[in-house]
Amino acid sequence: MPCGSIAGCASSASTNAATPEAATPWAEGVDRGRATALLSPAAPERPPRAAPEVRGAGSSPVTQPEQPLLDLARAHRVATSFTDWRGETRTVSTETLTAVLTALGADPADPVAALHAAWEAPWRRTLPACTTAVQGAERLVWMHVPDGAPAALAVELEEGGRRDLEQVDQWVPPREVDGALVGEATFRIPGDLPLGYHRLVAASGDRTEEAPLIVTPADVGLPARQGDRRGWGLAAQLYSVRSAGSWGVGDLADLTDLAVWAGADLGADYVLVNPLHAAEPVPPLEPSPYLPSSRRFFNPLYLRVEAVPEYAALPSRARARVAMLARRVREKAAAADRIDRDTAWAAKREALRLLFTVPRSAGRELDLAAFRRREGAALVDFATWSVLAETHGTDARTWPEDLRTPGSPAVAAFAAEHAEDVDFTCWLQWLLDEQLSHAQDKALGTGMGIGVMHDLAVGVHPGGADAWRLGDAYAKGVTVGAPPDPFNQLGQNWQQPPWRPDALEASAYAPFRDLIRAVLRHAGGVRVDHVIGLFRLWWVPEGQEADRGAYVHYDHEALIGVLSLEAVRAQAVVVGEDLGVVDPSARTHLASRGILGTSILWFETADGGALPAERWREQCLASVTTHDLPPTAGYLEGEHVRLRDELGLLTRPVEEELAADRAEQRVWLDEVRSRGLLADDASEEETVVALHRYLVLTPARLVGAALVDLVGDRRTQNQPGTLEEYPNWRVPLSGPDGRPIALEDVFTSPRAARLAAVLPRRG
Repeated sequence: MPCGSIAGCASSASTNAATPEAATPWAEGVDRGRATALLSPAAPERPPRAAPEVRGAGSSPVTQPEQPLLDLARAHRVATSFTDWRGETRTVSTETLTAVLTALGADPADPVAALHAAWEAPWRRTLPACTTAVQGAERLVWMHVPDGAPAALAVELEEGGRRDLEQVDQWVPPREVDGALVGEATFRIPGDLPLGYHRLVAASGDRTEEAPLIVTPADVGLPARQGDRRGWGLAAQLYSVRSAGSWGVGDLADLTDLAVWAGADLGADYVLVNPLHAAEPVPPLEPSPYLPSSRRFFNPLYLRVEAVPEYAALPSRARARVAMLARRVREKAAAADRIDRDTAWAAKREALRLLFTVPRSAGRELDLAAFRRREGAALVDFATWSVLAETHGTDARTWPEDLRTPGSPAVAAFAAEHAEDVDFTCWLQWLLDEQLSHAQDKALGTGMGIGVMHDLAVGVHPGGADAWRLGDAYAKGVTVGAPPDPFNQLGQNWQQPPWRPDALEASAYAPFRDLIRAVLRHAGGVRVDHVIGLFRLWWVPEGQEADRGAYVHYDHEALIGVLSLEAVRAQAVVVGEDLGVVDPSARTHLASRGILGTSILWFETADGGALPAERWREQCLASVTTHDLPPTAGYLEGEHVRLRDELGLLTRPVEEELAADRAEQRVWLDEVRSRGLLADDASEEETVVALHRYLVLTPARLVGAALVDLVGDRRTQNQPGTLEEYPNWRVPLSGPDGRPIALEDVFTSPRAARLAAVLPRRG
């Protein structure tokens, strides 16, 4: 999950236990989402009084909120307190609540009036903005009509057909709205409706209204291809996995070859890669895959130029130019000890421009046209943003005012003037779709049960393509982060805009649905980074310190329902990154929906000791390490401690840190030895193998092995809490000697074969 420089951090955002308020879900049934008890029309006016001054971790004063503001916050599902990492309850300040409520569209200047408005809002609607249900379980839904008027409700199914719903004899007192009484009728949604995006159709006399109904699966589970068998897979940072044919950065052809090797030779069931989301269209490119411009579209940096069919038809002079560009990039990459995205993309972009001019066959033109129709306006908007970014910079918040809204006449004129450039960007996404499809097809062709598993980042750049094209779906004036925890005692600000819960509901979760559908189009699984963010997110007002935020709660049943529906339709598994201290009810809910959790060996402890293998979760993906730690060989040597010492990130002497780290490691190594898996005089490689043998003893449905562990790499990919102090997300895959290793050499590595041999190979 993002941390510090928008980097994955295994224990950051979820390390604060939820307060009872934060853990309380909305009631099921007709009152869901309305917080009836808090939205009382009789909320009394309170006389103004001076608010007491308190101080947080920062230097400026904050004030304790008055009761009307607290009520308004709760009505909008904003937690008014939280439990910090010391176990102390902290009240959210007036200033923070005011900023967060403003970002949610409420008016905190007059909280009593705003509370009345919130109370009246559902009574002004005939139907909820969006209703979600779980297949196999009945639920109730309300319908508002003038008091005493007839009411009928039906479902129009996504695939055609209509079902009339049964009205339930459940009396709800009418409410007065604008001087008229509004009555509420209650209907039962049956549990046997098919999965899908349906429509509720309300009728009262000669008046009809519609609203979305989403029926979601009760259980995602593993794809039918995987069946009930346990599986294992590789985790790789694709940009770091370079072959003789890649242009200084690992690409989709490398992913295809890696998956074929893992599936055919090693018996693996999946390859998990870092987020492949779209970055900036021009250098400098953001190195972190967790701060993308768009999560909906993919990064053309990962294209293999020579795999584009039109490459075969390049004129000889253009082909020579492409060969020269590739050679220069490879020569520079061979002389460097870090990934250079800017050089690679500048060269690839020039080569792809040459390929774009090559005439396509009639069949490929039809395929491109079909792709553009399917992706629709979202693709055109993304492409338009990309071309605008080339001219005006990659942060849309700094553009001329008339270009900051996708639908403006100025944007339309710009797109028309630069139609060829817009077409080029759309074409790049089509090529990515092709190469992603090829990678997944080849992976499944080896017998893999899952194939490629993508990683879904938490959010996007605030001035990037998604924030620009989706507009009000994102909250303004706030960013996502994490409250203080033992590792980041000042809290974290990831500088990413959060979804607005009300905007998601009003759109029937279409933006979220579309990005999940895109990620899973050519994949067998998705890992959701910081999955607890589907339950709540820490919103930090702009200009405030990270510890002065507040938790904003989302309709997790709707979000997880949409995620589950898209996964089932794609025949994909969902893995939630739920590391750190997470409200147990969240893990219970995820498990009940068939979503796997994440278990990292070093973090699986109980009562100060190692958690015995038999007590690990079954519903999880278990691995020894994660990308926020050094590879296991480096971890065993205390590389993470020495690195933090070099970077000045330690708060106590390095000798103490190393001693504490060795003690923590000893707990686990003793546990592994007790199972007869590790000799006292074991080498570093033998220890790495033994730790993975231990994973096999657990009941985990999926087991993961990092590619860096297979080859004996030692350097970490990401050091949380750093920006340029460490080359985060720019470290090439290397061998035990620290020298970069080519993908071709990985395939013949005896060390890789020895580690893979202990994992649960397919029968």
